[in-house]
Amino acid sequence: MRAAPHHALSPRYASLSKAVPFATAEEAWFWTMAALMARRDGARIVANRGAVPRNCEPDDVVKCLDRLYRQRRIDLVHARILRLWGERGVQPSPRHLSEARDHAIWTEALSRLEWPLRVKGIVA
Repeated sequence: MRAAPHHALSPRYASLSKAVPFATAEEAWFWTMAALMARRDGARIVANRGAVPRNCEPDDVVKCLDRLYRQRRIDLVHARILRLWGERGVQPSPRHLSEARDHAIWTEALSRLEWPLRVKGIVA
């Protein structure tokens, strides 16, 4: 069996006119976590093969989060809550006593992530 040509495995980027930014940082985060979990489970991620073409890669969102961490704008608790609830695919509920603290941390982390994502055009 012949190997696929190199260009067949390269990411394909949609033109920016077709790319759709996310409405919120939360939407971008859930999309990022879904892609990272798929990658972890062995899926090969190919750019713009999803239902909606995006103007970024999951790693772009992670890099924004990493920059906030290095600037001490978020800490490991924020990252842990984002990962935990991102893997679940839902935000923590402020109505459930056991999730109220996580919800406060979740909201704070996403509010700090929103601006860098907007600057990069990832969030509209």
